[in-house]
Amino acid sequence: MRRGAFLGVALGTALAATAVTTTTVGARRTSSAARPSRDTPRIRVQVLNATKTRGLARRAMLYLRDRGFDVVELGTAGSPRDTSLVLDRSGHPDWAKRVAVAMGGARVEARADSSRYLDVTVLIGRTWRPPAQPFYP
Repeated sequence: MRRGAFLGVALGTALAATAVTTTTVGARRTSSAARPSRDTPRIRVQVLNATKTRGLARRAMLYLRDRGFDVVELGTAGSPRDTSLVLDRSGHPDWAKRVAVAMGGARVEARADSSRYLDVTVLIGRTWRPPAQPFYP
């Protein structure tokens, strides 16, 4: 009898932990209004950290992915920048503008590069501040 009660309590605890984990992970996602519709093309983005702050490209990647952009490459830029810059690589200025708006109004320049499998390159400058990360105890 004790063994059955113990298994019941263990199963209940495992189910409760799964429910809490699912709720916590789901809370990080943006609302459906911020997600692109199925008709919106997947914009392939490269994020380059042009600062001395470690991990900034990764934070920008998570931020942009939460907003529906397809971040396919991360890296470090060769020269440091003060302000962020969004480069249109594929000849779609409206796509670059969408990314610039998501990044808080970064400047957009057209620098076509047909040799890359990218639509947009983001050079993160020193003045860009990532949003606060949620605290999950």
